[in-house]
Amino acid sequence: MRRQPVSSLAKRRRRPRASQAGFTLVEILVVITIIGLIMALVGPRVLNYLSESKAKAAKIQIESFSSALDLYYLDLGRYPNTNEGLAALTQAGNAAGWNGPYLRGGVVPNDPWGHSYIYHAPAPRGPYEIISLGSDGQEGGSGTAADITNGTR
Repeated sequence: MRRQPVSSLAKRRRRPRASQAGFTLVEILVVITIIGLIMALVGPRVLNYLSESKAKAAKIQIESFSSALDLYYLDLGRYPNTNEGLAALTQAGNAAGWNGPYLRGGVVPNDPWGHSYIYHAPAPRGPYEIISLGSDGQEGGSGTAADITNGTR
């Protein structure tokens, strides 16, 4: 059998040109620089939204505690005192008329930063006060470190 000669056009199709082999180092560096600039501009905004969402989550949890405390009040005729704390919403203790647990899951969750909520009853400006100390876990502060309360403070 005789071999058919391969045309030069077919040979060119099989071999990629050197200019089409890939990206140059300069092109890759330009793309990485552009991605870095975009992240430098967008990153702080994303982190700000994250910290704002944690503060909103803490407010929503405090509102949930307030609703649970109101149900507790309807059943027992009083709010738990400071010694009983928010744990009274999950454990009956020796309270007659307790119809709980008043919190879903039967556990008092920590605030979004992992700290325990502070509960005072009676409070200076209301029957009770629920406080999240913010991101720093210390009283006072501003921004994400600001205290979040149920509004009776």
